[in-house]
Amino acid sequence: MKNNSFSFRKRLKSFRYAFNGIGLLFKQEHNSWIHCFAAICAIIAGLLLDISNIEWVAVAVVIGMVLSAEAMNSAIELICDYICPEYHHQMKQIKDLAAAAVLFTAIIAAVVGLIIFIPKLIPYFS
Repeated sequence: MKNNSFSFRKRLKSFRYAFNGIGLLFKQEHNSWIHCFAAICAIIAGLLLDISNIEWVAVAVVIGMVLSAEAMNSAIELICDYICPEYHHQMKQIKDLAAAAVLFTAIIAAVVGLIIFIPKLIPYFS
């Protein structure tokens, strides 16, 4: 039976596992590098264009969504490969659906970026 008592030691240990997962994401998943590069570009653009607090919230939320979706996609791919190392049509569908979730979040992040940054860039090109 699982011991459900609260302890700070257990909570700290869970953070260690989460940080290990972040490390694995950036070491093993090359697409996460692309998302991280896009996030850094958005942060730099936000600093240079002096975006508002609410715009920073939107940028932070979509960055978090994309990186979280990429981590979940990577976990789903790993578990599919573990369960069924050989090609299987249903495993491919599962992986494709997980990849679609990442694509949806990346598209929404791009739209949010366009909504925030285009109006701030227009004066520089007028």
